[in-house]
Amino acid sequence: MTQSDKRRSGCPISCSLDLLGDKWSLLVVRDMVFVQKRHFKDFLKSDEKIATNILASRLARLEALGIISKQTDPGSKRQVIYSLTTKGIALIPLLVELVCWGSLHLGAPDADPGEIKKIQNNKQKFIHSLEKKCQHQVQLQN
Repeated sequence: MTQSDKRRSGCPISCSLDLLGDKWSLLVVRDMVFVQKRHFKDFLKSDEKIATNILASRLARLEALGIISKQTDPGSKRQVIYSLTTKGIALIPLLVELVCWGSLHLGAPDADPGEIKKIQNNKQKFIHSLEKKCQHQVQLQN
């Protein structure tokens, strides 16, 4: 079955949700963007308490979709380092919008009001700084 066969419709929102709409994928990407998690064990420490089998499945799926890549950790040959690809970095504006929307409309208790205000005052600058940080990680890995 091809990727297009799994789609519910040709709508861009629907197609995106078919790939990223489960309850874990964007949280894995979030952790890579906002807290620079790069190792399997680091993702397990997230507040949402993802199970190891689900995490392994999501990491493999995100890699298959070209959103993340993995390489052997030069510091420990038994571990791998996960990084966002260019395709994954392109999700940063979406994540920032979800942060703003969730804090405004859902009263997300972990949102720092000062940080949200800073993001909203210059969203493009904030997005650019995250993109730059993630691109730097990719360059270090290559």
